[in-house]
Amino acid sequence: MLKGIDNRLNAEVLATLRAMGHGDVLIVADTNFPSDSVARATVTGKLLRMENLTCAEAVNAILSVLPLDTFVDDFAGRMEVVGKPDEIPPVQQEVQAEIDHAEGRPRKMVSIERFAFYDMARQSYAVIQTGERRFYGCFMFRKGVIPPEA
Repeated sequence: MLKGIDNRLNAEVLATLRAMGHGDVLIVADTNFPSDSVARATVTGKLLRMENLTCAEAVNAILSVLPLDTFVDDFAGRMEVVGKPDEIPPVQQEVQAEIDHAEGRPRKMVSIERFAFYDMARQSYAVIQTGERRFYGCFMFRKGVIPPEA
């Protein structure tokens, strides 16, 4: 255990978040996403797990240490519901609330078509699979920067 670090962040997840650079993409996925096969194509080449958590719980822990990019509009994204791209299911509403809380203001996620999301995930830095069982619990986060201390 370490002081000040959310105990839901395991060592592999922490090491990966730290190793990521500005603009690198992280995928947080539900249990139905093909996480293992997609993760093999990522920079890390291996699947990370936070399997006892919902997406919102995992994102809450992740955003306690990961800054989101402030230079781009697609700092975070959600997989669109097939055939209903404007629908935002409860799992996505919960993650949006975690983003808004971490950012201290509303910052809306972009929506990403399902197959475009798979392509983005394969090109990402890493994939984290959660224990989320609700559909469309698949999200993208783009790492930002931490400014120098004044």
